[in-house]
Amino acid sequence: MKPHHIFLWIVLYFWIDASIGQTRVVAPDTISTNDVFGLTLNADQTEAFWVKSWGGRDSLMILTSHKVNNHWSTPQPAPFSVTTRKFKDIDPFFAPDGKTILFNSNRFNDPKNFDIWIVKKQKNGWGEPSSLGKVINSDSSDFYATMASNGNIYFTSNRAGGYGKTDIYVATQDKGKYNQPVNLGNIVNTAGFESNPYISPKEDFLIFLATDRKDGYGDSDLYITFKKETGWTTPQNLGNVINTTHGEFCPSMSADGKYFYFSRVKKGKKWEENIYQVERKELDLEALKKQAH
Repeated sequence: MKPHHIFLWIVLYFWIDASIGQTRVVAPDTISTNDVFGLTLNADQTEAFWVKSWGGRDSLMILTSHKVNNHWSTPQPAPFSVTTRKFKDIDPFFAPDGKTILFNSNRFNDPKNFDIWIVKKQKNGWGEPSSLGKVINSDSSDFYATMASNGNIYFTSNRAGGYGKTDIYVATQDKGKYNQPVNLGNIVNTAGFESNPYISPKEDFLIFLATDRKDGYGDSDLYITFKKETGWTTPQNLGNVINTTHGEFCPSMSADGKYFYFSRVKKGKKWEENIYQVERKELDLEALKKQAH
């Protein structure tokens, strides 16, 4: 092989190698504008919803955009989100059916407390949102709800009777009705914060946010736990492909399971937060499952 060919192969090798395992910001300047978090996408990844934070938590609104000719349209308020900024709407999540979105709002509520809401797609757009009601929602704050294919809903709550400051709960569905939420127990929940649960469609694993753990990298880290016949495996840190000295949160996956999405916040006088993606294979979930116990 000629010397210049060898040189080109070396350059190509390192260029490819540098791109492997790299997280990248989702749609810079359109979706990721340094003041956003919590992305969810429809099945063909042409309709996006996320939260606009304006660099803090005083005002929170859900935005939406459509991908046309491989370009995202100018973001607009989601049709089901309050636009007056009097109330806060957060954490949109496309259910596996592709026709349902769960989100959280403090509308018509104690401003400090969120409830879980649901909205369904109609022929001419999105319908009117409605609260999931008192079977799931409590007098405390209930938020970051995600749904498995069987309809079971996993969410965060700071209701009384938990193990820590916020815990993860599941509300199972039976004949179209939800049962009283059940705490996932002290294998998953601790005296700290457990939050932001992403449940896989098959309900075989859960990725969530945790703080104050000995193996953590920063402000908040993302962990994974696998479902067993009885309960869940000991949570494992997703590692430094995802977690940094900053705060990682809002995990989700594309409908086809190829991409993992999450948000990262760098806290300061004004918070800088964006949405990131990485190929699922970079998480090496198979290896983590083998190590699980």
